[in-house]
Formats: sequence, structure tokens, C-alpha cells
Amino acid sequence: MALVLQTQSGITLAGGAGFDGATLAEALALAPELVAADGGANHLDNLEQAPRAVIGDLDSIHPDLRAKLGARVHHVPEQDSTDLDKCLRYVRAPFLICLGFLGARTDHTLAAMNSLVRHKSARVLLVGTEDICLLAPPELEMPVARGARVSLFPMGPVAGRSTGLEWPIDGLAFAPDARIGTSNRMAGDRLHLTFDAPGMILMMERSTLQHLLPAVMQAPDW
Repeated sequence: MALVLQTQSGITLAGGAGFDGATLAEALALAPELVAADGGANHLDNLEQAPRAVIGDLDSIHPDLRAKLGARVHHVPEQDSTDLDKCLRYVRAPFLICLGFLGARTDHTLAAMNSLVRHKSARVLLVGTEDICLLAPPELEMPVARGARVSLFPMGPVAGRSTGLEWPIDGLAFAPDARIGTSNRMAGDRLHLTFDAPGMILMMERSTLQHLLPAVMQAPDW
């Protein structure tokens, strides 16, 4: 299948775990192109929003909504990847703000984090009620309020360096079955992280989005 959407604007990608209208409005102000991953279209419909495209295996979208959206619905029937994977495969944009992928089923949350690592781009941000999750870029520098939570979870072997954290990560070897870095926090007011491999999930407080997105866009990507 050819690309479904290629755009120079950011994409807001709606997932099936749900989100409120205020969160959607904030995302669209930053990423105005609207796409749904399968059942995310149902939540958009409830908020009286219509996506430019729906992509997925289509086991969750309501049949009447699928019929109403017609040619905007793109069926990818294989079951070897998640709907998030499918969307990342068939859209191209400078960045994606993904709503409705965190905070519901644990298996879906873990699958979304797996997709971040498989996609190998730091410019895909999963935005939930309390957290923003993304694949940490090779280097990231940004202002963060003193005392704010900064969590790191390795999805594979990875090492890095930091300034600004209360517990620096320099010299530590991270792995999912060994050392992890959750519940760290800011000791200063500016965060600087570097990593040697695309395997670290960075989890920031939801309130950091306005600073995090431009920092990610200025950072190198994998």
C-alpha cells in the first residue's frame, strides 16, 4: 500500500484509549493534520471531529462510521503489527502527537512503547493524562521545572549521560531486565540528556509538552 498521508505539518494521531476535547484541541493547535488509528475514529466522532484518514486492521471502528468515512478509511489487514505501527508506516510528517495510546490497557501501552523503539524516531510523542512518552533522541536539552519527574525506561541495553537530574545517569548500564531509571527528578531547571542507542523511553510530565516538542524538533534524531 502506498503512503496514505504525507504532510509538512505535524499529525495528531487518535488512538483507541480515548482522550478529552481539551487535549485534542491542544494537540491540533500544534499538529493540525488529524488521523485516526482504527478505533480512535470512534472517539473523534464522539467529539464531532472527522479525521483526514483512518488506518488500521479496522476491528474496532464502528461499522456505520466506517461507511460514513468511506474512502478516508484505509484497511491494513495483517495482524503482525499494531495499529500504531501501521499508522507510522503509512504517514510521513515532521512529528506526530499521539493521543489515546496510554492509560487504558497495559498490553496496549506496552505495545505502543514497543512501536516507538521499532520506529526509531524521537519525533513520535505519546500524550496521556499524566505523561508524555517518547523514544529519547541521541541528545536532548530543554528547560524543566525544578522537582519535575523525569523517568527513563530502557527497552534494550542503553547508556547515557545527564545534567540537571537529582540522580545522574553517567556511567550506568541500563537494560529492561536490569537497571532502570524511573522516578528520577529535576535538581536544576535545565535538563540535558545523551544516549548511545535508540532504546530508552523517556517519560515526562504532561505539562512539559510546550517545551518538549520544540526541544525534540531541534534535537538530532536516530
